[in-house]
Amino acid sequence: MNSVVQTRKEEIIKTAAKLFKEKGYSAVTMRDLAAAMGIKAASLYNHITSKQDILKAIIVSLAEEFTREMNVIKASDLRAIEKLKLIVALHVEITVKNTYGMACLNNDWMHLEEQLEHYLQLRKTYEQDFIDIIESGIISDEIMDANAEIIMFSILSTLRSLYLWIPKKEAVNANDLAETLSRVLINGINK
Repeated sequence: MNSVVQTRKEEIIKTAAKLFKEKGYSAVTMRDLAAAMGIKAASLYNHITSKQDILKAIIVSLAEEFTREMNVIKASDLRAIEKLKLIVALHVEITVKNTYGMACLNNDWMHLEEQLEHYLQLRKTYEQDFIDIIESGIISDEIMDANAEIIMFSILSTLRSLYLWIPKKEAVNANDLAETLSRVLINGINK
């Protein structure tokens, strides 16, 4: 029974993420969500407590996934360029699996209430880890000597907007996309 409840909750979260992308978090009501699911609004509350809990589940879970994977990448013995390629692949993989969730992460994070500070800390730490990897590549002479924050911003801006581009492509091969993005985004800074 517990797995059925979890499956229904996951279905609610996925449907909500799609609605949030289409209409924006503020415009979506619990009635909208219930209608999209073909159930009564009151039935939603058997699985979730509020629209805010749905938003938190979407955004915080993605941010925590990025953080966990960044920790693995950062701790590896790989060269900085290889770490950057893994970061590109990470963004592609997560975005291909969850374009609606990534739209929420990028567009609706400011609507988080009690989890906002937690999310902002995860984001800040992730960006600093990204910069640290770039700086280590500059020190090891793998990456040109340029402002690491600008390099990070340039790469991350593209990666964060993949959710806009991926749905417009019929069959996206995540590995091919990650490889091409790495060539475009990283080889441009590779000595």
